[in-house]
Amino acid sequence: MKTRELLLEKGVKKISILLGLIILSPITLNIGFKALNKFTESPKIYLGYTLVFIGISLLFFTVYFAFKTFKTLLDALFNKS
Repeated sequence: MKTRELLLEKGVKKISILLGLIILSPITLNIGFKALNKFTESPKIYLGYTLVFIGISLLFFTVYFAFKTFKTLLDALFNKS
């Protein structure tokens, strides 16, 4: 019973991190696209491309982390032993 509680606690912590990622990744992507529209000069446009790359990377990581989080929660709720 103790391991299920520890897994559930771990899953709840991961859910809070996941909620932060769900909020942060689209905001970063949006700021990156707005920077690409606003900046046209060479040194500043690299900031826009960097933010778009970080935003896309965060979106992929968020989806991956969501699957891992829900697997942890399902393992805690439906223990195989």
